[in-house]
Order: sequence, then structure tokens, then C-alpha cells
Amino acid sequence: MSAPASRFDVIVVGGGHNGLVAAGLLAKRGKRVLVLERRETTGGAAVTETPFGPDFKVTALSYVVSLMPPTVMRELELERHGYKIYPQHPYFAPREDGRYLMMCDDPARRAAEVAKFSAKDAAELARWDDWLGRLGQVLGPLLTRVPPRLGSKRPGDLWAALALAWKMRKLDERGVGDVTRLMTMSVADLLEERFESDAVRGVLAVSGVIGTWAGPRSPGTAYVMAHHKLGDIGDGPMGTWGFPAGGMGGVTAAMRAAAEGFGAVVRTGAEVARIDVVDGRVRGVTLRDGDSYEAEVVVATTHPKLTFLEHVERAALPEDFVTAIERWKTRSGTVKVNLALDRLPGFTCKPGFDPEVHGGTIVLAESLDDLEGAFQDAVAGRPAARPFADICIPSVFDPTLAPAGKHVMSMFTQWVPHTYAAAPHAAELEAYADRLIARMEVLAPGFTASILGRQIIGPHEMETRFGLVGGNIFHGELSASQLFHMRPAPGYADFTTPVRGLYQASSATHGGGGVTGIPALQVVKRILKDT
Repeated sequence: MSAPASRFDVIVVGGGHNGLVAAGLLAKRGKRVLVLERRETTGGAAVTETPFGPDFKVTALSYVVSLMPPTVMRELELERHGYKIYPQHPYFAPREDGRYLMMCDDPARRAAEVAKFSAKDAAELARWDDWLGRLGQVLGPLLTRVPPRLGSKRPGDLWAALALAWKMRKLDERGVGDVTRLMTMSVADLLEERFESDAVRGVLAVSGVIGTWAGPRSPGTAYVMAHHKLGDIGDGPMGTWGFPAGGMGGVTAAMRAAAEGFGAVVRTGAEVARIDVVDGRVRGVTLRDGDSYEAEVVVATTHPKLTFLEHVERAALPEDFVTAIERWKTRSGTVKVNLALDRLPGFTCKPGFDPEVHGGTIVLAESLDDLEGAFQDAVAGRPAARPFADICIPSVFDPTLAPAGKHVMSMFTQWVPHTYAAAPHAAELEAYADRLIARMEVLAPGFTASILGRQIIGPHEMETRFGLVGGNIFHGELSASQLFHMRPAPGYADFTTPVRGLYQASSATHGGGGVTGIPALQVVKRILKDT
């Protein structure tokens, strides 16, 4: 017999970072909030696990904090709950010819590094940074601005569209052209117009393809690159990109502690079977075990295909909305490889320990063609012969992650066929990881022998264990057809849904993609406005 219904002001479906942030902000404002999480732990894709025993702590999937607004950190008092970030050091790209490229933060040092490959590219780099900075001043604030309902004839929506046009008045004809190019071009075309060195092109292209089902020659990847580089937003500078103390689980643990400290109730092992809707209005949720909870407001932070195709009955939603969600692109060819090491890798191109190397982000990307070839392998239905990887060793900063002298390594890699989300493909993933490690061995002899254990998480596990449909870390591809007023469906980029009282704040909403908390911040503003 199921437990009697309990009543809350707000129910949050999903205990990932957006769910926890939304719960904390609402609870702080006096709402009685319940968070329901299917897994036995909160955190979603931002969790710390111990696959190699209790002495080694690894971040399973998400591995870096990105673009978190100061408002979230300040409102939830995250530092008081243990939130701490070690700033991300430079990108370090070791090369098989014995050279390396280090993209330092200091402009003079960065130019000197690039000049080793091309004096022309070193001179162009300053113009590139200036160009991106000018675009960021206009586009950056849009990340935390609720998109208007473009095409709506209602007075309020027309006013919102006009307000957006007024915001964009800083763009002249050239600026509008630059934004158009950014939204439609491939990152390869953009880089090849400006830079001549394979090394420079390869490293700069990485941010255009990370986490995407697209190679550097795919249209729209220029914007994906810019999305990772946007600077200031409405309430001040974005938070630091970096590695959190305790792994990514340290971030979401602080968020949960803050939410519970403000009075939110968090229930794990609570799989939602149905979001209850009566006469077009949300009434609560029913769990798989039969328990039910009532609320006039429900916030879904789960993937939109789960929320609207599984949790809400189709009859409660407009047919065109359902069709839009069914067509939502959420492919991925990402594989996460986590390692326990008995020592740091020693790179032939830069021997010895260097905190900027071992404490930065190590990039395996020799050129644009290197990246594109890996993607085209996956498009053709086979795992990449030469996997690309974005690698970090957070234990260099954080001694709590591994025993003294030993380390944990995070390898975010691409690509395998996106169809791998449908089945485990364990043998193929093992062989893929072998090739990745062999690629590291060429650059850092002895690397293979230093591995104490490895964990491989492919698209199928990302979908079944973490709820990332298709294995897509952004809950949906960051393509021009799935951004701003289109995310995740036309007319519903304002964090509402066709069901009254049901809101959405997953990474598939505007501002999502990465551990930012922006969707949560926006949905709370909308709920408080509506109620």
C-alpha cells in the first residue's frame, strides 16, 4: 500500500546541479520544496565516485566548473558549504614531433608560444582575442536573458522582442555580420581564415567540438566555440573555470547542503513514473513505487525526452510541442575514461613536473584534420582510430583525491558512433580506450605502465545510469537550430511548458550546457513572478 500523499509548494524532479540550485533558491524564499532523485545519490553528471577503491576519488563525467554566475554562489552561500575552485591552468598540447603548444593566459606568453609555430599566427592572436571579446560583450548577457517568444503577436511578447532588439543596438552592420558568421560557420572555416599553423588551429578548434556530435568542419561549431568563451554577463563576471575541491561531487554536495540548510527535503532512490496533470494544470508527481506527492508547481530538470515523452501523458501536451521534443537532437559520441595512476606522466617534449602542464588541460589534437578524421570515423559507424581527448589531473591541486604520490586522471574523449547509446559495446570501448592510451604512450613513454585502474563510461551508460539521453552532456546539441528561442522548443524557451504550473530547467533549456546553474536561476525568477 502506497504512502499517503504529502503536499509541498514546489517539487523538483531531478537532483542534478540545476535541481539542487533551484531547490535551494526557492527554499531560501520560504517555499516548501521536495527534490526527487532517481539514483541513490544526488549530483547528476557532476558526481565524485570511487571506482578504484576509497583512496582514489574521480569525477565520473563532468570534470570542470564553467561560467557559474556569482549570484548562484552568493545566494546559496556555497563557500560556507565547502565550495572551492582551483583555477584551470593553460591548455598544453604535446605533439608527436617532439614540440608542444601552451596556450597561456598571459597574452605576451601566449603570443611567444604561438610564434614557435607561426609569427603570423602570433600577431593574429591579439586580433582574434579582441574580436571574440567584442562579440562576448553583446552575446554574453544573452546567456542569462530569457529569450522572447519570437513570432508571437501578444503585446507582452512583442515588447520583449523589441527589448531584445534594443539590447542588440550596439551591433553595427559589421557586428551583425560577425554574429551571423559565428552562428552558421564551422569552426574550421573560421580558424582557417585567420591562422596557418596546424597546432594553433587544432587547439583552438577543440572548444568548438567538445561534447558535440559534430566535427570541426560542421556548420555551427563556430558558435559552440564562442559559447565556451563568453565573458561578462548581467550580474558581473562569470565564475572561474576550474577544478573543484573534492571533484565535481564537491560542487553538488555544497549545493545539496545549501538547499537542505534552507529547508528543502531531498529524497533519493525516488524514480518518478508520472507527472500528474489534471485539466491542463500540474497537480504533483507519482513515483515508480506508488508514492505520490502534491504540489501546484513542479520543476523538471530531467532531459526533455524523459520529461515530456515519458513523465507527462501525451494527451496533456499540444501535438506540435510533442513533435518538437521528438525531433530534439541529442546525439553524442563522447566517451569518458578515468584513470588511477601511480605517477604523473612524463612528456618527452617537456620533461619533469610543471604545474602548468600537469595542472592544466592536456589536449590531444594535432590539427583540424586530426579532429575531423576522428569524427568521420564515428560518422562511418566505427570508433575513432585516433581519439581526441581533453585531459586533466585534478589531484595535482587537490591531495584529497589520491594517496600521496599517486593521481587520478580524467580523459574526456571523442568520438564513437552515436548509435552506441543503444547498447553497451563494451569490447569496442575497451579497444577504443587502448588506442587512446597508446596515443598518450607515444607522447609520455611509460604512461601505460603507470595505470593502476581505468573506468570507461560510454554513451549507453551515460544514458541509462545518468539520464543523459543519447549520451549528450548538454541534454541536446548546441546547434543553431537548438539555441536561444528554440531551446528546447519554439515558444517555450522561457522555462515554462504547455502545462500550467510545470516548469523546466534542464541543461536543454537556455543557458544550459555545462555546470552553470543558469537554468535554475532563471526558472526560480519565473516561478516567483508567476506565483
